[in-house]
Amino acid sequence: MNLANSQLVAVSILLLSTASFAQIGIPVAGPPPPMPYYAQPLCPGDGYIWTPGYWGWGDNYYWIPGMWVLPPEVGDLWTPGYWGWGDDGFFFNEGYWGLSVGFYGGIDYGFGYFGRGYEGGRWNNGHFFYNTTLNNVNRSDIRNVYNTRVNDSQASRVSYNGGAGGVSARATSQEQAIAAGRHVSPVAAQSQHALAARTDPEAARQTANSARSSASVHPKDLPAIERGTTPATGNTKQDQKYQKEQDKLVAKQNQDRQKLQQQQDKEHQQLAKQQTNEARNQGMEQRHQGQTQQMQQGHMQQMQQMQSRQQSGGGGGFRGGGGGGGARR
Repeated sequence: MNLANSQLVAVSILLLSTASFAQIGIPVAGPPPPMPYYAQPLCPGDGYIWTPGYWGWGDNYYWIPGMWVLPPEVGDLWTPGYWGWGDDGFFFNEGYWGLSVGFYGGIDYGFGYFGRGYEGGRWNNGHFFYNTTLNNVNRSDIRNVYNTRVNDSQASRVSYNGGAGGVSARATSQEQAIAAGRHVSPVAAQSQHALAARTDPEAARQTANSARSSASVHPKDLPAIERGTTPATGNTKQDQKYQKEQDKLVAKQNQDRQKLQQQQDKEHQQLAKQQTNEARNQGMEQRHQGQTQQMQQGHMQQMQQMQSRQQSGGGGGFRGGGGGGGARR
């Protein structure tokens, strides 16, 4: 694809047409990468709604991180955009605001967007209530919360609908009716956020690391641990304390990696002695990948929690052990 066409795709994806919410841009030959794992930042205040991260297109796919956004109107919910297979390539279907959540390709974006509808929160009497099992919310500042566990047992990292290997979901009659109803374009903050992700070299580097993390099978395959931004308080002693806390966390997470790598190496050796078939080898590798990604999720969440506490002046080290569980996409 030449530069002119690449620029046309990027511009088309950033154009937020109020007249149509169907496929936009020109087709891209290959599908977007799998959904990366990442930690959700702390909700900045009452009324903000989570809009999940997604893949944009420039000269290649690049990651646009999720963000908390104030909706255009009280009662509005976000229908994420998604990549879908068309007649001759993959097209991006733009997201929109509306009174209900419509079809977004059956893509599991996590944090309540599990392929159908939204489980992360709801409107009630003009206030948005947050499901704290799925959102990073400070309950000391935001009191309109509830706690409902959702079993996302069919979690998938596939990031596109249709085509070879894509999600096979189709819009229901209700979702079709929502698509034909009132729509509001993404707000200016979302457009600026998407443009910044496309033009920021640091974001491109983080995108590459995220893609590597999602594809990693063993801890040794992971990129180096991303250190958080240490708050600059102006108090030298306090800044040094925060830096030591982050150094301690990074050291602990590196130990977690080494421990898991040693465990997986041992399992490799045991299986090699048994001279098992390829199916068992593949099963072990899939299990190792799941362990590695689960650890990575937990580590990302630990760093995010520490940064949030430090920025609020709390400090206090980090919670959690070896990184099990952790962030959802």
